[in-house]
Amino acid sequence: MANTSRLELAEALELGPGWRHICYALLYAPDPGVLFGRIPLRYAVLMQMRFDGRLGFPGGFVDAQDSSLEDGLNRKLLEQLGEAVSAFRVERADYRSSHAGSGPCVVAHFYAKRLTLEQLVAVEAGAPCAKDHGLEVLGLVRVPLYTLRDGMGGLPAFLENSFIGVAREQLLEILQDLGLLESDCVSSLKNSAHR
Repeated sequence: MANTSRLELAEALELGPGWRHICYALLYAPDPGVLFGRIPLRYAVLMQMRFDGRLGFPGGFVDAQDSSLEDGLNRKLLEQLGEAVSAFRVERADYRSSHAGSGPCVVAHFYAKRLTLEQLVAVEAGAPCAKDHGLEVLGLVRVPLYTLRDGMGGLPAFLENSFIGVAREQLLEILQDLGLLESDCVSSLKNSAHR
């Protein structure tokens, strides 16, 4: 991932008081739906449109009053997504990776939380009532996990959007790691981005 270095969680937690921690979460759920009667959806994966017009994952900075990374993340999810997130909690077991940027002393921690489809739909429905809706968060979007017959529509077109930081790379990595897309599909999408 460009201009970042991957760290183990223990390394990241030992960086010292000059470093700030920021946590993000990919929320996903199995989805048995079928688009146009022929395209299986398989999973619903949420991202958000941020205040700066870029796509990213919900989350934000961990504050001094937060007793853990996960407490900070769950607080930010509540602020950005609303009361429906009270039905679940992102835990240390949901942790995926940490990356330190080359700029300011910030380390980003990435989590992936599997929900039920009902929980995910409740988050989508309640998000417009969240404290930060219309401010930090302009709306939620589902990632299309399919490619249309033209080879461009669906996920390839979605990946042409503007993403914050390494969110695009994290999305592709997690889709592969969690088995939400086949490895060869993810590899071809990664390669097409570097052309």
